[in-house]
Amino acid sequence: MKDHLIIFDTTLRDGEQSPGASMTKEEKLRVARQLERMQVDVIEAGFAAASPGDFDAIRSIAKAIKGSTVCSLARSNENDIRRAGEAITPAPRGRIHTFIATSPIHMEKKLRMAPDQVVEAAVRAVRWAREYTDDVEFSAEDAVRSDVDFLCRVFGAVIEAGATTINVPDTVGYSVPSVWGELIRTLIARVPGAGQVVWSTHCHNDLGMAVANSLSAVLAGARQVECTINGLGERAGNASLEEVVMAVRTRSDIFPVQTRIDATQIVPASKLVSQITGYPVQPNKAVVGANAFAHESGIHQDGVLKHRETYEIMRAEDVGWAQNKLVLGKHSGRNAFKSRLSALGIVLESEESLNAAFARFKELADKKHEIFDEDLQALVSDEEIAPANEYYKLVYSHVCSETGETPAANVTLTAGGVEKSASGIGSGPVDATFKAIECIAESGAQLLLYSVNAITTGTDAQGEVTVRLARGGRIVNGNGADTDIVIASAKAYLNALNKLQFPDRVDPQGDV
Repeated sequence: MKDHLIIFDTTLRDGEQSPGASMTKEEKLRVARQLERMQVDVIEAGFAAASPGDFDAIRSIAKAIKGSTVCSLARSNENDIRRAGEAITPAPRGRIHTFIATSPIHMEKKLRMAPDQVVEAAVRAVRWAREYTDDVEFSAEDAVRSDVDFLCRVFGAVIEAGATTINVPDTVGYSVPSVWGELIRTLIARVPGAGQVVWSTHCHNDLGMAVANSLSAVLAGARQVECTINGLGERAGNASLEEVVMAVRTRSDIFPVQTRIDATQIVPASKLVSQITGYPVQPNKAVVGANAFAHESGIHQDGVLKHRETYEIMRAEDVGWAQNKLVLGKHSGRNAFKSRLSALGIVLESEESLNAAFARFKELADKKHEIFDEDLQALVSDEEIAPANEYYKLVYSHVCSETGETPAANVTLTAGGVEKSASGIGSGPVDATFKAIECIAESGAQLLLYSVNAITTGTDAQGEVTVRLARGGRIVNGNGADTDIVIASAKAYLNALNKLQFPDRVDPQGDV
């Protein structure tokens, strides 16, 4: 019998800390439902004390999710713990994940605490957390640069206080597999009460070894891996969920564990997270990249045609590729539309939202003969379905671009319910449109990224545009989709401006 490997997904917390990747409550709910469909064991839904928006999102997820444990991160102080406890209360299974830094540089420079004070704070935090749930996880932030003897001391103390999961994070992505595996093995051997808890690992990818380090920890005895969809996360990201899961599954001859993950939901989850956050997946990304199962070499093509396993160690359909995605057309009715959204894990909270989405679907169906799942996901993400969050709204756009002439754009927006018009010229039609919008918004934001991707194949495909804006130290992503790429660009820019207008979260202090 193989041990169960717990998959702890932190896309909604650590992944969201990627610059510009912050999500609305509705977007977080969509991702959480997809993670539940994938049968993720633990969903870290956010950092409850970070902001009222994060607290509300965690509480909403706790109410909605039945098949996975819902977790909130908390620093080792009473306010954080109590906010986390209140946020997860509605969940059938809730967890509090508390942490404090244990490396000399963090204790001295950041916390300004002596080692004895750190141990006391960790123990108090675990005891407070136990008032809300029996499922308490403790992490030693920057364990990778911590003294092993001190780690043994603090871990032993929190186990005695009631922690049930001990997480060992490589917070700065510093370790290598052989060293990381040996650290996990040493801790399990030396920490008092080690056999009473689940040992976990949380690795960052600064040196490109997050997955390798995580798998090394599994071989050393860790039975929980903390990871994210697409490897999303701060700096270079976190260990990639899809790579960890498929490595364990594909190399079952090596790993003495198995997960409960429904791997056919991996690609849909990857596409959903990419579309919501605006972080595209590189084509050669393992498992979920567009080229992950593509073969161009004649030798490879010949081998695969003769016998798939000559060059493929996984089946594309096992992770969610090669599905029949043609589901709807312009003659499809409202019930069929609603049923397909439900199958994709998209739940619209009101009849008004459903009606708005269906109206947009009909508009799209008039432009496109074939409607794919990706089209539907982009469609329901449009901020027009959530007018309460929309300060700026596109009413009209006219763009003129011809050879030898300077492109010009005329736009009409509603800004706070007031209709305003402006013109702009630029180096191209998109540039002109953005400048016209700025004549109205006067946001002062800096454009950091402009990216275009085709949602599906064909010349009638919707273009999905990501715009990243920065202002006052805050970075946001905006998304827009349309068969007209200039309109999609305008929608994305306005989507980003709306997020700057209505900030709904504050970046947490600290990480694991």
